[in-house]
Amino acid sequence: MRGLRLRPRLFGTLMTVLCAASSAWAGGSNYGISPGALPQIAGKVSEWPVPTPEFARDPAPAPDGSIYIAVMHGNRIARFDPGEQAFSEWPLPENAHPHGLVVDAQGIVWYTGNGNGTIGRLDPVSGKVREYRTPSGGDPHTIVIAEDGALWFTVQHGQRVARLDPASGQFTEYPSSGNPYGLAIDAQGVVWFCRLRGDKLGWIDSKSGQAGEIDTGPGSAPRRIAAAPNGDLWVAYYGNGKLARLDPRAKRIVQTWDLPREGGRQAYAVTVDAAGRVWVNGIDTDTVSVFDPASERFGVIPLPSRNVGIRKAIIDAQGRYWYMGSHNGRLGRVE
Repeated sequence: MRGLRLRPRLFGTLMTVLCAASSAWAGGSNYGISPGALPQIAGKVSEWPVPTPEFARDPAPAPDGSIYIAVMHGNRIARFDPGEQAFSEWPLPENAHPHGLVVDAQGIVWYTGNGNGTIGRLDPVSGKVREYRTPSGGDPHTIVIAEDGALWFTVQHGQRVARLDPASGQFTEYPSSGNPYGLAIDAQGVVWFCRLRGDKLGWIDSKSGQAGEIDTGPGSAPRRIAAAPNGDLWVAYYGNGKLARLDPRAKRIVQTWDLPREGGRQAYAVTVDAAGRVWVNGIDTDTVSVFDPASERFGVIPLPSRNVGIRKAIIDAQGRYWYMGSHNGRLGRVE
């Protein structure tokens, strides 16, 4: 299959909405906000420099439409108000070094304390931070929120996947291997996670107690995974520059596609909008690729900045794509 490099004003002619997802299924990046879908993707890109560009990363949408960001080396959480186009910041406890974050239905921010082995809770109204220390310590990494409000996260070098019940503060830990990285929750509530150094995907069914794994092939290095509105999961293979479709019901990889040359070879951030279009980037390029599963065609959107460094991206309720340039310190939006 051939990838196409499209000028922004032509991009929408190939990528039109196929369907609308139910608001009951959050999907996408499992961030609690059901992703929307733009009627057309015009390829318009806006960027804003963050106040503290010290490896800011991993944007997350809030119920009020604002975007929160983990400022890892700056040891703080930032919030962007799209209406006012203004930022706010909150300092975190020493050495927290937040990596990922989600915002729950009440507007509370939950973040992974990658530097001090905690899950943090920030109330943006009061500014109060509470930390929950993980039983086995380690380096909490990526975090998602389930339909029941439970928080699931990976502990990359600690070789675990864990669950936190926010109501009780109780943790449940599941040992793993291969550096657990990105994770997603399918429509049946099964948790899937990428084993970056193991060339495998792991899965955990917390209801039945069953768990297992599937191979993704030598040198694949699956990094991140996202849920589509039809129940499929999509995986970015960092090792060989491929995008893969996973059928979680059959527990098998159905098909893979090479990222277009302009889209980069080091597939990193991946998410899915309500139309089922898959947004993926190669971190070795300053572009974002959008894949239409119906036509099996890619479109590539060039970004205005250089040396961007997208490590996580999300789709908001309006269907707009938000990314954080961890290298250049700029929050971006594609619509």
